[in-house]
Amino acid sequence: MTAATEPVATPDAGRRIRWADLAPFIALGVIVFLGILINSNFASSANIINVITRSAFIAIIAVGATFVISSGGLDLSVGSMMAFVTGLMIMTMNGLAPTYGNWAIVMGAGVALVVGGLCGLFNGLIITLGRIEPFIVTLGTMGIFRAFITFMSDGGSLPIDRSLRAAYRPVYFGDFMGIPYPVLITLGVILLGAFLLYRTKYGRHLTSLGSNAEVARFSGVNVSRVRTLAYVIQGLCVAVAAICYVPRLGAATPTTGQLWELQVITAVVIGGTLLRGGRGRIWGSVAGALILEVIANVMVLSDMVSEYLVAAVQGAIIIIAMLAHRFTSSR
Repeated sequence: MTAATEPVATPDAGRRIRWADLAPFIALGVIVFLGILINSNFASSANIINVITRSAFIAIIAVGATFVISSGGLDLSVGSMMAFVTGLMIMTMNGLAPTYGNWAIVMGAGVALVVGGLCGLFNGLIITLGRIEPFIVTLGTMGIFRAFITFMSDGGSLPIDRSLRAAYRPVYFGDFMGIPYPVLITLGVILLGAFLLYRTKYGRHLTSLGSNAEVARFSGVNVSRVRTLAYVIQGLCVAVAAICYVPRLGAATPTTGQLWELQVITAVVIGGTLLRGGRGRIWGSVAGALILEVIANVMVLSDMVSEYLVAAVQGAIIIIAMLAHRFTSSR
């Protein structure tokens, strides 16, 4: 009975390096090489920095999605949640700017983190307490969050107050020793996520839950708490992405974050995380986000395929990735 109180780590939980683990990085290298062959401008430092910076939003959210998917869950609401959190953040900053000046940015960021965490908590509690499939719950909240931002913006846009733009602009466009701030923030999220997933008891419980919920429950894992916390982490990651995103366009609209759920899930899946749960690859998810952005960038720089087909290519990628997972798991 004592041995059963702590779930035994699965072989995938180990940090053994396998070809399957390296596949996303090999694929990224191949795509980068092809990008250089297609257009020499791809390898310019300005373009490389632009690609890495633009991938930061999806990479940050993908870190949170790795926790959710590793637990055997799914979150289709991240794009709509992003728009909703961004809208509330901008409204808060605009309302506080006349009184608190640039400090309104810090307060708005705090509100974003709280709202993001609460949105994730809302998803997690409905799934665990209501015992409803994550697909159904997050499909519903996807519509709810999108409707909220449409209502808040009256179908238009919510621009950030002009007095805050100059002070907030460096969060996206600034850099430290040549490294853009969004990239540094993304690296911090990655390191924290990797520590939680690979080095803590919570991470072991999470992957055990994803592998077999019943076995994890009989082993003493609080399944509801672990799964709910995964959705809270997802919400916090969405909030961090929103904080980085606002100074880029300076507004929130009903289309903000549209189809981001497709990009996030695709990044996580091609990064090596099993969609059925039980295995999570934080660094692989980040590589997946970079792959998607590099492909989109190459499509823009070349005339081979229309850039309007980016979403179609991303959809094809996730299908191919799932087929590859099916093939490798059946061997």
